[in-house]
Amino acid sequence: MGDDLTGWLLDADPALRWQVEHDLAGAEPAVWQATRARVATEGHGARLLALQDPDGQWAGGAFFPADFDFRGPEAAPDAGQPWTATTWTLTTLREWGLDAAALAGTAEKLAANSRWEYDDLPYWGGEVDACINAATLANGAWLGADVGALAQWFVDHQMAEGGWNCEWVNGSVRSSFDSTLSSLRGILAYEQSDQGVSAATEGLHEARKAGEEYLLARRLLYRATTGALVRPGFQVLAYPFRWHYTALRALDYFRAAALHDGTDPDPRLEEAVELVRGRRRTDGTWVQEHRYPGRTWFDVDVPPGEPSKWLTFYAARVLVWWDGRA
Repeated sequence: MGDDLTGWLLDADPALRWQVEHDLAGAEPAVWQATRARVATEGHGARLLALQDPDGQWAGGAFFPADFDFRGPEAAPDAGQPWTATTWTLTTLREWGLDAAALAGTAEKLAANSRWEYDDLPYWGGEVDACINAATLANGAWLGADVGALAQWFVDHQMAEGGWNCEWVNGSVRSSFDSTLSSLRGILAYEQSDQGVSAATEGLHEARKAGEEYLLARRLLYRATTGALVRPGFQVLAYPFRWHYTALRALDYFRAAALHDGTDPDPRLEEAVELVRGRRRTDGTWVQEHRYPGRTWFDVDVPPGEPSKWLTFYAARVLVWWDGRA
């Protein structure tokens, strides 16, 4: 990381800047902690906080906005999905490093006022979708809601292959890359939380390691049966990541998991790492290649075709971790 590139990354919203300071620039704790505190009062984080409804939700709904028409144009197969309701907004704020204290009382408000669009189930109990439950597990642990039963849900719903699939409720018995990565990210966030440290969920850590092995055995990209690339979209660089599986999002998870577990990078990540490395431009940046469709509160990154500070940060951080292994 040259000084010019680091300076370019540091000239960013506090939600990104503090992470650059912490993970790439080697800033002292007092520096990055002060920047992180600004997420609640400046820029993207403050904008999202200001959009919260009095009942604790965003856009009036748990996973979909209250005004979402499930039979209208916004529900068309190529329309994506809205990213404005409670679960996605909470996930974004958590991943940006917002202090949970800025949302004091939200867990209680959601317990009282928010119900899932699926079967009108209570918010912190989750529903049947693994990706939704993973976000709820992570967000609940962050905000102090009791989500221990939801942690056990992942142990009880793990596929024989080691992963998860949101389509299990429709009869699927095969693991999904998308669902497995989302589940792993939620479980890891739970394990990293104070609630997860003190919890006694039977077999959750072992379930996470089995889910990791499902992806590692496939080198993050390939079918176990034929060795073929599962989907071209896995190679796309796009931020925000949303729920979509990509090599970079998977590598970001495995970096975090290895640091949490105190383990070295797994050699089977190498092809995915080199794929990301190969997308780096001569100026050291990575370009936004795609934007997942759907309603948003506001854009947080550049349009496709432009150098992305977020993608450059995530990719550079992975390479620093990988290249620094013993």
